[in-house]
Amino acid sequence: MNILVVDDEKEIADLIEIVLKNASYHVDKYYDSEEVLKNIENLSIDLAILDVMMPEVDGFTLCKKLREKYNFPIIFVTAKVEDLDKVNGLMIGGDDYITKPFQTLELLARVNAQLRRYKEYNQENFSKNDIDFRNIRINYDTHEFFLNEQKVELTPIEFEILWYLCLNRGNVVQTEDLFKAVWKEKYYEVDNNTIMVHIRHLREKMKDTGRNPKYIQTIWGVGYKIEK
Repeated sequence: MNILVVDDEKEIADLIEIVLKNASYHVDKYYDSEEVLKNIENLSIDLAILDVMMPEVDGFTLCKKLREKYNFPIIFVTAKVEDLDKVNGLMIGGDDYITKPFQTLELLARVNAQLRRYKEYNQENFSKNDIDFRNIRINYDTHEFFLNEQKVELTPIEFEILWYLCLNRGNVVQTEDLFKAVWKEKYYEVDNNTIMVHIRHLREKMKDTGRNPKYIQTIWGVGYKIEK
């Protein structure tokens, strides 16, 4: 698996490279975002680790540019610890967030978790699964989503959330159950913010961001629901 590492602190970038190579990953390492953008077409990337606070083109801006074309997981590594910064990172397309200083084992665990989900997302041998209702057509076999016959591009996490809600259409899906089903990790209250950000992304892509969403409804204090 190929991992892109971008950090202007050479010591941090070099440390991450060593950790990943010791875990048998291939690493493409850069110390600034502009070089990444110049070479991205020639790279084969399965996951990106981006520093946020970089000169010229920061990590958030780089993430936005990558998300215009690529859906591989993106993990932010930064010294910024405010919840708002984490939310902003998720809103623009990030999948995870780890703050400096960090334990190398934690970083590796997060990388492994994101790559595991990404690999599952891209497998071609799923059993046939197709849901078609209310102008929604979503296929787990091809991981394609169509709304009103128009294809909508989703990240792996967004697809898994929408698929799980569609599987349980007509029923309220509790926030904790949704998190466990998609992230396959133990749920904590702080994870509610993560889910909210991804739900917001889904609504934006579905052009359903009004006060009374037509598709994904929020059941306050409980979870989310898609009507049959």
